[in-house]
Amino acid sequence: MSHATTRTYQRFALARRIEHLVMLLSFTTLGLTGLPQKFPGASLSIAFVNLLGGIESLRTIHHFAAIVMMLGTAWHIIVFGYLGYVRRARLSMLPSLQDVKDGWQALMYNIGLAKSPPQMGRYTFEEKLEYWAFVWGAIVMGATGFMMWNPISTIKFLPGEAIPAAKAAHGGEAVLAVLAIIIWHMYGVHIKRFNKSMWTGRMTEEEMLHEHPLELADMKAGLADRPVEPAVVRKRQRIYFPIAAVLTLFMLGGIYGFVNAEDTALTTIERQVPTVEVFVPQTPTPAPTQTPTLPPTQTPLPTQPAADSTPSTPSSTLTWDGAISALLQPKCGACHGASALGGLNLSTYADAMRGGFSGPVIIPGDSTNSLLVAKQLAGGHPGQLTPEEIAQIIEWIDAGALEK
Repeated sequence: MSHATTRTYQRFALARRIEHLVMLLSFTTLGLTGLPQKFPGASLSIAFVNLLGGIESLRTIHHFAAIVMMLGTAWHIIVFGYLGYVRRARLSMLPSLQDVKDGWQALMYNIGLAKSPPQMGRYTFEEKLEYWAFVWGAIVMGATGFMMWNPISTIKFLPGEAIPAAKAAHGGEAVLAVLAIIIWHMYGVHIKRFNKSMWTGRMTEEEMLHEHPLELADMKAGLADRPVEPAVVRKRQRIYFPIAAVLTLFMLGGIYGFVNAEDTALTTIERQVPTVEVFVPQTPTPAPTQTPTLPPTQTPLPTQPAADSTPSTPSSTLTWDGAISALLQPKCGACHGASALGGLNLSTYADAMRGGFSGPVIIPGDSTNSLLVAKQLAGGHPGQLTPEEIAQIIEWIDAGALEK
């Protein structure tokens, strides 16, 4: 074996490889637990949810992986600042016009219109595309994830339609990210040429010649690393470390707020039946002893029932089709329409009676124990009904919650 194939060069330090592993595991977990929520009706999704012990367990794992990825992103920002300011490392991952030229050269070479592939340095244009696609995806997934994790806080500043829009964007970006990893990353790193440098930290000279010839030339010329005097490093550290500490506290506070801004959608619809004091008069109203005699020109009143007679079932002219659906849709449809926040869809009578993840929200004949009424009576709901509308809901449920 020749000397060129046995000599190796360091490409990634141990800390960078650990960082990559953490992001790899968190991304994989997010994909495995997110796609079943994007496609809940698929048989594979149902089997996977059951394997993890139900939707609650799957979402807990998904949320934990999201927190790990946010912490990893915060760490990456701090390290990026240190390398850029203290070590004065070359910001090789920043895109440039040369990347456009390299991409065009690669295209011409692949279709046979150029004699040689592009000569690239520390990072190829493909690696930069992957990196910045990940950055963009993290921003989109973070923003939309916050909106779905904290819907009540979100609609204080945005219309209710923002929640289902965030759900659509979150799911679409997730599918795009997973496909990019499977197709783009797997081919470029594992199939075209198996690149083990993110695991071993090193590349052979042959691999460097093939993938990063300009960086190899800098290494041999002693130009790859910029030496910095220890005194200068200490001076810059004294400036950077306090800034990094403040930035770290700011990012950790942001992550804490992300997680604890409010209860999740699943928690906010838990069954919470308020204690309602029922009015009972101290002295029962006596029933009349006899039917009063009316003048001949008037129709006699029906005989009043005795005081101890069995009360009749409440009756109401309210129905779902006649009034209740039209009453709920304007205020509840944004979150509990097709997007079914918390698993609750109030678009149709059948969906409304089915309830959400926490069980039925409407119990015919029992408004006191109906979660829909309990949430509205508690007040402060994003789709808060007026007292008159709540009274209609109560009347409709107590009369049997009829559809037509």
